[in-house]
Amino acid sequence: MNEVARPASASATDAPEAPAYGRIAFVASEATDAVQARAELVARYGNVAPEDADIVVALGGDGFMLQTLHRFRDTGIPIYGMNRGSVGFLMNSYRHEDLPARIAAAQRVVIHPLMMEATDTSGRTHRAPAINEVSLIRQSYQAAKLRIAIDGKVRMEELICDGVLVATPAGSTAYNLSAQGPILPIGTPLLAVTPISAFRPRRWRGALVPDRVRVDIAVLESEKRPVNATADHFQVLNAVAVRARLDPNSTLIMLVDRDHSIEERILREQFD
Repeated sequence: MNEVARPASASATDAPEAPAYGRIAFVASEATDAVQARAELVARYGNVAPEDADIVVALGGDGFMLQTLHRFRDTGIPIYGMNRGSVGFLMNSYRHEDLPARIAAAQRVVIHPLMMEATDTSGRTHRAPAINEVSLIRQSYQAAKLRIAIDGKVRMEELICDGVLVATPAGSTAYNLSAQGPILPIGTPLLAVTPISAFRPRRWRGALVPDRVRVDIAVLESEKRPVNATADHFQVLNAVAVRARLDPNSTLIMLVDRDHSIEERILREQFD
């Protein structure tokens, strides 16, 4: 089994001996297809509580996969997702046959998430990890005014926009792509800083920065132009300052089918 270490970027390593995944926990979203798939797989392979499992099989879509990865962050328990949702970019295809063999042959991907530190108008600081992106979105009819600094140096004094996001390679095909941001191949040691509907400077399309840097975003005129900050599904209302940087001490583990690797999925997104 191949193991790939990634900050949402990555570097391939020599394949270690395949671990045994004898105890499987099946978890499912509330979607009917996911619930039915879980019942079928439990009947065929048995089931253990997630905290006692060698591996967790997540059944649903990308949103549920993100929730499951967050739930088992830093536990060392790998997550093997099977698509019972809609897009399923992060998921493997659903088949109930030969599941233990598929899992044993899968590629192991270690993700180091972004960590968001967001300060709100009351002075409270909120911390949350993000696998896909950290984003700031305007909260009212007023456009947001933002200042962007990289490693403490201001790079953009004022960005007038609907918002901005900092995306990892793993998240570059999600909201980042919808906002016309670049697709970053897995393994790229970069983050995408992508504006959302930029008004001034109108022609700014964003930037690529090394994944080792600290990105600080200050909200200007926060009372007049309130902004929300999010790290994947975690939201902070009325943010005034947001910091995003990679957390090398935090890990999430995914297993992906080698014939449908993350690299292959990203290439298909760019050429289909």
